Amino acid sequence: MEKQKSWFGRNWLWFVPTAGCLTIIVLGALGIGALIFGVTKVLSDSAPATYAFEQTIKNEKVIFLLGEPIVKKGISSGNISFSNLDGEADLKIPISGSKAKGVIVVKATKTDGVWSYESLYVYIKETREKINLLAKSLEDI
Repeated sequence: MEKQKSWFGRNWLWFVPTAGCLTIIVLGALGIGALIFGVTKVLSDSAPATYAFEQTIKNEKVIFLLGEPIVKKGISSGNISFSNLDGEADLKIPISGSKAKGVIVVKATKTDGVWSYESLYVYIKETREKINLLAKSLEDI
């Protein structure tokens, strides 16, 4: 009586190439995911993004319109570049509160290691309102 081959013994000709292709696809997807995560992390952890979020959560009008707590929600987009002590940032950071959603918009330039902000505001999606975070309050005048 002839012994029957195992499943792998009968099917290895199609299984090995299929498993190899699937492995390459999965590794490629993981690599792309890691790249996207890394770029997003760099954007959201940058000095301009951190400063912008700090200004946002301190602004009374933003707190009133969005509700508390205000949290980063979603993937930050834009670009940031550095060259020695100089750089540029153009970022959009999605945020939300208990009442509404918004986007922090940041445009900044770094000269000799110091960031200066050309534009920094929160856009409230529901009301289509822009709240300037660079404007001085009446207390500061």
